[in-house]
Amino acid sequence: MERARISESEDWVPEMMDSYRTSKRSSLSLPRSSKHHSMLTDSAISLVHIPKEKRMSTKSHLQHVQSADDEPESPTSMTESEQSEDRRPSAIPAYPSAAKTAVIMVSLYISIFLVALDRTIVGPAIPAITNQFNSIGDIGWYGSSYMLTCAGFILLYGRIYTFFPTKPVFLSGIFLFEAGSAICGAAQNSLMLIVGRAIAGLGSSGIFTGAILIMLNTVPLHRRPMLQGLFGACFGVASVAGPLLGGAFTGSKATWRWCFYINLPLGGITILVVCFLLKLDEQKPKLATWKETVKHLDPLGTALFLPSITCLLLALEWGAADYSWSSPRLIALLVIFAVLLVAFIVWQYFTQHTTATIPARVIFQRSVAFGSVSQFCVGATMLTVSIYIPLWFQAIKGVSAMQSGINTIPLVLSVVVGSILSGGLVQRVGYYTPFMILGSSFMAVGTGLLTTWNMGISTGMWIGYQIIIGFGVGCTMQHPNIAVQTVLPKHDVPIGTAVLSLFQTLGGAVFTAVGQNLYIDKFSSGLERIGGLVPGRILNAGATDMTSAVPMVLKHRVLEAYNHALTNGTFFAALIVACISVPAALGMEWRSVKEKQGATQAPAVQDEEKQESLGEDRMPPGILKRSTTQSSRSEMSTAPSLAPPVPAWKNLYRSSGQFSSYLTTKVNPDLRAELRTVK
Repeated sequence: MERARISESEDWVPEMMDSYRTSKRSSLSLPRSSKHHSMLTDSAISLVHIPKEKRMSTKSHLQHVQSADDEPESPTSMTESEQSEDRRPSAIPAYPSAAKTAVIMVSLYISIFLVALDRTIVGPAIPAITNQFNSIGDIGWYGSSYMLTCAGFILLYGRIYTFFPTKPVFLSGIFLFEAGSAICGAAQNSLMLIVGRAIAGLGSSGIFTGAILIMLNTVPLHRRPMLQGLFGACFGVASVAGPLLGGAFTGSKATWRWCFYINLPLGGITILVVCFLLKLDEQKPKLATWKETVKHLDPLGTALFLPSITCLLLALEWGAADYSWSSPRLIALLVIFAVLLVAFIVWQYFTQHTTATIPARVIFQRSVAFGSVSQFCVGATMLTVSIYIPLWFQAIKGVSAMQSGINTIPLVLSVVVGSILSGGLVQRVGYYTPFMILGSSFMAVGTGLLTTWNMGISTGMWIGYQIIIGFGVGCTMQHPNIAVQTVLPKHDVPIGTAVLSLFQTLGGAVFTAVGQNLYIDKFSSGLERIGGLVPGRILNAGATDMTSAVPMVLKHRVLEAYNHALTNGTFFAALIVACISVPAALGMEWRSVKEKQGATQAPAVQDEEKQESLGEDRMPPGILKRSTTQSSRSEMSTAPSLAPPVPAWKNLYRSSGQFSSYLTTKVNPDLRAELRTVK
């Protein structure tokens, strides 16, 4: 049979072969009749001969198409830059070696440990600080100044991570945290200490989000759950160990200043490792000018959000302890908080497609929304329990601050075990939602058992109850962050992680203050019912010294009032939020971390297998196939494409139509008749 030759002037061959290659890959999933049509077309291709000159032009065309595909578009707006980020081809990321990854992850764990430690280590040191500076009126600011800047700037840091390289932004957070710690350690007066705490809180607001993003670029998704669980373990251990270390430093020759100096050498390790070992290959959206960059950081949103959160936390800090809830000062703070929060939400709505700090596509994503509620509940439960359980031991059991920390070891160990065990199981089975449901259920049950504590409780019971709570917290704490990395495109992960971190911080800050107010209200009411006592004097004495201001005959009744205030006030508030975490976990999507692994790595493997199954000899002579790497690069993307995919049947129809047209006009009549007979 005579073979047709293609004219030198015809320029449709490269486009035809691109369409043919696409349809050939797509035909593997088509019905049998469609595959038969594809095989018929393939048989016709084998009869086509392409001259050497046309091969060279085809090769040049493919190289031109490849270079055009690889050239990134310059974004002109936030939406366009995000779309170009989604559509830009990306190769399978090259992760560092196991040894280097281990060193980097240890340095990140140290940074998370220090951030969590700084939230609770100051409490036992406050009496010594106020004695040295004669600043009893500033007690509330030592803790709130840290939490205000930490919560207020988390979202801004998340926005900065979206547009700037992760490594320098993370280092800026570490440097600010270290500088604030140094100022606190060297403070000569109360104001200097408060300023140092505020600077340290500002630095800490960018550390957790940065640590998650570094892990995202260092470890593949399907291997992250175990390592992510260790983040939760570090956070839990530090939250419980903070009061223990604070009491140890304050009662020794090291003095309270080492509550802050301890951050310097440990933080220095993280700085050295990140500077010299961490290499990140990131693609950030490029904006034309600095003015555009500042605009996309949403300064107006930050200007509304920061004072709003400040007013809320100050109202909670001052409520009941310093002012009554009906005082004009607290009412004004709460009103300003509500007005600014509404203004922030309205501003985010109108800028959701351009410069919003929290885009609607992120906060209303199902897993992000329910994960934020879960993180709020976990942060509230964990911090409340870790602060008030040691106080219960000191007051009810009469132990020292050091011994009360030792008594909370079951809580610490169970958090670690729960985090590591659930992380390992998620890494194996792929799904994180069932472990969130299990963990939140344990957390609710354990917190409920705390409300049954009494002065005569046995050792086995208070150990067992702590284990239940800790295991639940460990199973729940870090899985929302894994969910964010699974369900969001890569360019939205920084802000999604920042949102979760914000809710966890707010949960701890809000319910620590709520727990304190409930404790004060109920304890004051209990003391008033006893009679013959001055409630204010006993409240200011502290957990360990309050009984010294009470006659011996009334000591037992005072301790009962204290126990009732904690179990039916503070612990009951923790129980409420722990129960809310259960429906939040039930609302999470059932997504597997292995799905994204397949979406990231499978195309290259599948492309290679398809080419092997099709056979090299079945491709038309003279047509150069793109390599597996090039082909996979054109198909892979770590973020889902915003353009709808072309159905496989359309690709097949296009390619077969082009070949049918060619056969009708170019191939000799005998072949045409044979093809009609087969059809």
